[in-house]
Amino acid sequence: MARSLTKTFLSLTALSLASLASPIAKHAMAQEAELPPSQCMAIAQNIGDDFPVMFASMSANPLDTISENDTVGFKFEGHSTWRITTPEGVTIATDFSGSYGANPAPRVITMNRAHSTHYTLNPDPAIEVVLPGWDNVDPRGIDHDVVVDDVYIRNVATDIRSWGGDMMVNANSIFIFETAGLCIGHMGHLHHPLTEDHFAEIGRLDVVMVPVDGGLTLSHAAMADLTNRLRSSVVLPMHLRGRSISSFTSMMGSNWAVDFLEGDTLELSIRTLPRQPTIMVPISLSVRG
Repeated sequence: MARSLTKTFLSLTALSLASLASPIAKHAMAQEAELPPSQCMAIAQNIGDDFPVMFASMSANPLDTISENDTVGFKFEGHSTWRITTPEGVTIATDFSGSYGANPAPRVITMNRAHSTHYTLNPDPAIEVVLPGWDNVDPRGIDHDVVVDDVYIRNVATDIRSWGGDMMVNANSIFIFETAGLCIGHMGHLHHPLTEDHFAEIGRLDVVMVPVDGGLTLSHAAMADLTNRLRSSVVLPMHLRGRSISSFTSMMGSNWAVDFLEGDTLELSIRTLPRQPTIMVPISLSVRG
């Protein structure tokens, strides 16, 4: 059961894209409840530009409450979908369209509206928590603050290109997952560099999932600049779209290690994060160059 939210069931079958992000859907998700403070934002406010990267990954919670067994699982399912599993077994599928990571059904899904490969209008009714990254009604964008067992999920609104080429303000989201002392971010289908306000809202990220298509979102140079600014311990690429992964990793600089995984899964703990910032490439991406 969710800690500060009762078990939430949202059946969105037959709803339109507009109603998916309607105020009714949003407020059904965000019940009045006491939410935990964001440990990721609290730490980030006290980190200067010259602060060592390894200490930026320390949790605001006492580390003696988090053991090496408190690991978070990551599985690359395809496209922009990573499946995250918390220590208490909460499963989250990012940028979920139903094509990747649908079996077994995750408890939580996040979605973005860039293309139909990043959302679904008909999620499986077995999915308990459905979090669209947009709001067609409120120009400020959607605002998620959700707790499910041992994970706190929030979002930071970003702009997105429309099919006509204009920018739609606050119509997309970066999702942030806080669990087991880790701050985990998913950049979604990001279409523009981040502002200082965005970085302040995001806070620190120990693990960040970034699109590396090199053009449909940001260029490899722009994505490398953004990723270096975030100073995460682990970078998980996604959304390669036929490009060579080396064209992104080569732009990240000599401070980054590159670890080509033997599969598409890994486990991370706040206590066992790599001392050198590392790009961890799942085999599904590395076999493409």
